[in-house]
This record gives sequence, structure tokens and C-alpha cells, in this order.
Amino acid sequence: MARKRRKRRSDRQPVPSGQRTVAVNRRARRDYEVLDTLTAGIELRGSEIKSIRNGSVSLAQGFVSVEEGEAYLRDVHIARYKPAAEANHDPDRPRRLLLHRAEIDLLAGHVNAKGRTAIPLRLFLARGWAKLEIGLVRGLRRYDNREKIRAREAARQIARYVR
Repeated sequence: MARKRRKRRSDRQPVPSGQRTVAVNRRARRDYEVLDTLTAGIELRGSEIKSIRNGSVSLAQGFVSVEEGEAYLRDVHIARYKPAAEANHDPDRPRRLLLHRAEIDLLAGHVNAKGRTAIPLRLFLARGWAKLEIGLVRGLRRYDNREKIRAREAARQIARYVR
């Protein structure tokens, strides 16, 4: 007996350019002013990529450092992959970032500047490869956040009166 062919569901939207976001650092955009962004590959172990595909990643405490001409992702927690058992990875180990020399030099100059740092903004999969969006950021002062809150409240009040 022949198998029935299934119709393709047209209600599914294709993922733009084959990307799937795995983790987003939501606090980053609130606590920092993003000046520029870079995209980097990550050097991973087998159990780490499996865990990333499961979505078991936390970018909250992560930052990027440059040491001896190489960029490293630090304090990003990638949970252990249970089926890997003995061949598992250390969840909090530093991971080398795959960048061009010019990008590493730009990153090093930015990180060494006073009041600036580099943090992970988003981890995504592009055509099966894990990629990291790095934000070159400046920390916001408390009064900067207060100004944002005041502007947001004013916009809400105006919207209420317009209705």
C-alpha cells in the first residue's frame, strides 16, 4: 500500500537566513549602551553543541576577554549534556572565540578603554554552527536609566490622554 503524501504546512514561517536564536541576554540592553556588535564563532566540544541545541545556555553573567591575542568567552554556563556521561564538559569553562585578527584587535582596544566592556548579546545557530553576537558596550549610570523610565512614563501618559 502506498504512503500518503503530506501537504506542506504553509502556516510555518521560514527562519530568516537559516538562523535560530538559542539564548538572549535580556539584561544587557537594559544595563548597557550597545555601541557596536560583532559576530563570532565559538570553539566547542561535542557535548556542548548538543546542549546548546537543547537550549540549555545562560548568557547572564558572561563577558568577553582578550588574552595573548585570542578572544575568550567567560562565565557563560552551558549545562551538561546528560547522555554524554563521562565524555561531558565543564559547564563554566572559558571558550575560545573564532574571530579575524582585525576583529580581535578592535575588541582588545575596546575592552581596554575605561568604562567599556564586551558582553554576549545573543547565541544563535546559523546553518548548524553556533555563533555569538558580541556587544561592545558602555555601562549605563543610574541617572541614564531614570531618564529612560521618565520618558517611558511620559509617553504612556500622552497615549492615555489621546485615547
